[in-house]
Amino acid sequence: MPKKFKRVHLVVMDSAGIGYAPDAGEFFNHETPDIGANTIGHISEKVGLNVPNFQKIGLGNITELKTVAPTDKPLGYTTKLQEVSQGKDTMTGHWEIMGLDITNPFPVYPDGFPEELLTKIEAFSGRKIIREANKPYSGTEVIKDFGERQLETGELIIYTSADPVLQIAANEALIPLDELYKICEYVRKITDVGSEWMLGRIIARPFVGTKADNFERTANRRDYALAPFGRTVMNNLDDAGFPVISVGKIHDIYDGQGINKDMGHNLNDMDGVDRMLKAIALPDFKEGLLFVNLVDMDAKYGHRRNPEGYRDAIQDFDGRLPEIMATMDEDDILMITADHGNDPTFTGTDHTREYIPLVTFSKAFTAPKPLPVGHFADISATIAENFGVAKGDIGESFLDALV
Repeated sequence: MPKKFKRVHLVVMDSAGIGYAPDAGEFFNHETPDIGANTIGHISEKVGLNVPNFQKIGLGNITELKTVAPTDKPLGYTTKLQEVSQGKDTMTGHWEIMGLDITNPFPVYPDGFPEELLTKIEAFSGRKIIREANKPYSGTEVIKDFGERQLETGELIIYTSADPVLQIAANEALIPLDELYKICEYVRKITDVGSEWMLGRIIARPFVGTKADNFERTANRRDYALAPFGRTVMNNLDDAGFPVISVGKIHDIYDGQGINKDMGHNLNDMDGVDRMLKAIALPDFKEGLLFVNLVDMDAKYGHRRNPEGYRDAIQDFDGRLPEIMATMDEDDILMITADHGNDPTFTGTDHTREYIPLVTFSKAFTAPKPLPVGHFADISATIAENFGVAKGDIGESFLDALV
């Protein structure tokens, strides 16, 4: 291994868990505990998974997968990682990856938001809220179901998901962006740290169209996120002068903290890979961290319990791996992981409490092998040691094991 890796490319395949965690019985999809969930495993078993590039790196060496065989000479180090924090949502998983221990879980609202909160939003905005939409909902389905009603009545469409988020969908022809953003800023204020309804993100979801069959969400989405509850390894890298580049919703998840260049939101996962490749090619990115989130697996297929779509999304990413690997320098390292599970074959529509995979690749590796089972924050502890900065609150580096 070189003295250190010059660049770390960290990719989160959002929700791609790899088997239920030991404490899965404490986490539920409605009334069903998450015991038995296995996002990648069940996709492989039930609809097949053809990922030759992941297989070469060693995905099949992490655990038994029906259609992804282990290999005697993997190209990368692999393992699975367990979550310490009390949650199974996007922010908790990502924050722990960067070294934070979230002991108090964010509240989620599987039955919709409380009436008191809705009443406050109505009083501030001067608009009524469609109560029937107040529940976990697909963002495209909720505007299909209630978008025409909003155009008729001017009511707000407020809904949630399995994450600790409150989303407001508004037709741009009826509710101007400035008005929508102002409402979201107010909701952020009353759901901030210390409030009884503390939420991770408030999301403005503008859309256009006149009928249910032609409503379309626009690129004017805006996220109002909580800042992490402590300093992450990204803060330490930024303070030390290293580039910290984000792709996709990474900037939103950390409220921009510790990030000094953002490549923007992804239109889809393949666009996210395109943005990742552009970041790798940046002339001033000679060392530092590139942090990427690919969200389609979670948002489009996990919550909607669509194993075929999820399989295709993983396979599409697998098809881009040779392109990513070819752009890497000799002293780069690629780390691919997840932030929680979302088994598309499981009951309910919620995330699932699972181990996450860790698949690594570097042209500098000489004899890769499986690593011991670890924890989410081991990723950032390894990154911190590599760049000579302080690690987060938790996590143990595995840098010395990479040869």
